[in-house]
Amino acid sequence: MDTKKFLEICARGKTGPSVEKDDWDLDYIIDGVRDLVDEYDFSWDKKVIIPNDEKLLDDMFEAAKKLIVDLGIYNMSTKRIIHFEREEIEEGLKNMKTELVMGEGKDAVTLKARKIEDDLLPVVWAGNPGCPTPESLYYPIILSAAKEPIIDLLTCGSLVDVDGYAVTSGDVTEVVAVRREMEYLHRALKETGREGMGLLAAESAVTEVGDYAAVGEKRLRPCDSHLVAMFNELMIDNGNLVRAANSLDYGMKNASLACTMVGGLAGDAPGATIVMLASIIAANLVCMADYHLCHPIHIQDVATTARGCLWLQSVLCQTFAKNAPAIIVCDLWPSSGAMTKELFYEVAANTIVVTVSGGHLEGLGSANGNKPNGTGLEVRLMGEVGKAVARQKMTREQANEIVLKLLDKYEHVFRMEDGNCGKPFNEAYDMETITPLPEWQAMYEEVKAELTEMGIQF
Repeated sequence: MDTKKFLEICARGKTGPSVEKDDWDLDYIIDGVRDLVDEYDFSWDKKVIIPNDEKLLDDMFEAAKKLIVDLGIYNMSTKRIIHFEREEIEEGLKNMKTELVMGEGKDAVTLKARKIEDDLLPVVWAGNPGCPTPESLYYPIILSAAKEPIIDLLTCGSLVDVDGYAVTSGDVTEVVAVRREMEYLHRALKETGREGMGLLAAESAVTEVGDYAAVGEKRLRPCDSHLVAMFNELMIDNGNLVRAANSLDYGMKNASLACTMVGGLAGDAPGATIVMLASIIAANLVCMADYHLCHPIHIQDVATTARGCLWLQSVLCQTFAKNAPAIIVCDLWPSSGAMTKELFYEVAANTIVVTVSGGHLEGLGSANGNKPNGTGLEVRLMGEVGKAVARQKMTREQANEIVLKLLDKYEHVFRMEDGNCGKPFNEAYDMETITPLPEWQAMYEEVKAELTEMGIQF
């Protein structure tokens, strides 16, 4: 998209129909989605996490396009609606990128749009994305992921303090935090001999101020990417439009991020899936997206490993793979944390769903991304499972059978008061060698053996 076209779309957020946010939520989202769910008679079977239904995929695609054309996108800053013509939406779908090079030199990786049940290996993007992390643990956690040979790209959490000072959005501390984050990332790449590996970073950038601070030599390079958020549901603000514009001339990649709520304004999994599809369709234009992150949140269980979120990710990846090939990367945010076997079960289930449905892998936000309780070991399992599933050309039916077995092993964590958050990084890894403690390594090996018995060919 050229600059003039993007500016014209942004200008609609100043001249479009004026609507209060409560009215947008109640009269537009709730009513609009409910009407489409009824029109297409959408429903879902909680025992079929990975559907094999061509009509469902086609109907979901049409419903999502209809929703975005009818509703548009709400600009929270101006309280106005950005409308799109159907022709714009169709043109945007035709122009979605299906191939994208991340990183540089020997460490460059090509992301490609994957197909359903594809044997093309999913790209593994690893770290502890978005997780608020104290500076004392920040670098060790990044390094634990960067050290894993199976990963292809690196991401990270957000710093909550720098030099003993709490990070505050729009403040000097945000600038310092973002630049410190970039220092740690490049240090990890250098230490592991993978200096050209691509990044998804600037996670400490709460505002566009932090995004500016991330751009420059030895920070975010043109071969890297940052997030441009779409708020739930179907909303954006001027700050994220600025983030998108910030990459126009510089050239770094825009990753759209939608976090639709399953069980929220859009209702259960089918309604939420319509909204997530519509968010990604709109993000081609309003976020100038090069690729798309799919991050559903369950209103009660939070984690992407909840049944409704797994169903959403599967249907969304399959829908784009069938109807409009695009680079879809799914976030993995399990409820469990380090030093719990359930974390490995959640990771395996989510990875299988995404891989067999046509997506790439990004994570892990262990302990629901709320605590620094993630490590490189579960990242290793994510990569191993994803690449094994692709290599053996696992079918949706085979994958669904394994996922149901895994759900039986971890769904109880959603009823636990702390979500089975486990232990922080420094209680799971040796802080000098940055390697898993024996107990944590043993759990990984036990679960991997179980997965082998279930049918995963490592």
